[in-house]
Amino acid sequence: MLHIITDSASDLPKNYIEAHKIHVIPTPVVIDDVDYFDGKTINTGEFYDILDDIKRDIKTYHINPAMFTDAFMPYAQAGDSVIYLCFSTGIAGTYNAANIAKSNILEDYPDFDLTIIDSKSASIGFGMLVSKLVTMLEKGASKEEIIEAADYFISHIKHVFTVHTLAYLIKGGRLTKFKGVIAETLDMKPILIVDNNGALSLIKTVRGRKKSLRYLIEYAKENSSYLENHDVAICHGEDPETLVMLENIVQAELHPSSILTSVVGCAIGAHTGRGIMGFCFFDADDGKYTDYFK
Repeated sequence: MLHIITDSASDLPKNYIEAHKIHVIPTPVVIDDVDYFDGKTINTGEFYDILDDIKRDIKTYHINPAMFTDAFMPYAQAGDSVIYLCFSTGIAGTYNAANIAKSNILEDYPDFDLTIIDSKSASIGFGMLVSKLVTMLEKGASKEEIIEAADYFISHIKHVFTVHTLAYLIKGGRLTKFKGVIAETLDMKPILIVDNNGALSLIKTVRGRKKSLRYLIEYAKENSSYLENHDVAICHGEDPETLVMLENIVQAELHPSSILTSVVGCAIGAHTGRGIMGFCFFDADDGKYTDYFK
């Protein structure tokens, strides 16, 4: 039997995970020297309440080889095939750790059929990729076709994000305190994308929350002709009011066929704080895989 599994950095909504019975490997987060696991031993509501206290000591680390071994081993023992779509290597070391686990398992189960794919994506953009492959699997696509489709969709997924506060970027060393304090005083908001290498990249700064949200939509319009009547996604850092605001703009201006919404989990949220907003979309149609999505 073929299975598609992923990790919690895909930020797929819980109801989607349950409906499609997807195995999601939880991403670890350390809070005041105690390990928690995203979606398993801590939920996003609890996490952001803790994160709001900037003085709390919160760190993340990627899923390690031992954790991957525990996750993959039951499939190896059952003789099943697995496609694991993982968090971008441009952001975390997940891909390498998964491959170490694979090598270890193959020593005892040399016939274990495990394909590890670098999504080059994050949050709900990553989740959109997983959902594409899951749909294909459920509609009878072969392993080879799903792997081929993964490459296609990875090359066409786009992510654009902004944050509400710079405090966590400063705290994590991604922005110097000097520059960060000045930018915060001027109410400057960074616009970030996940680039073609799967790494976070700053492309612009704008002044004010509303302008930053508008720029997410402008970026989408500039980078895709496949928004109207196509699937898009929004992710947010436990900020339902801003989510509604962005959803209204998207509906009014882009007219998508559907909007997949989710909360940004621990893997990214720990470094951005409450209020991160992201918009994800494809810059091409479903290509030769269209029939699977009718």
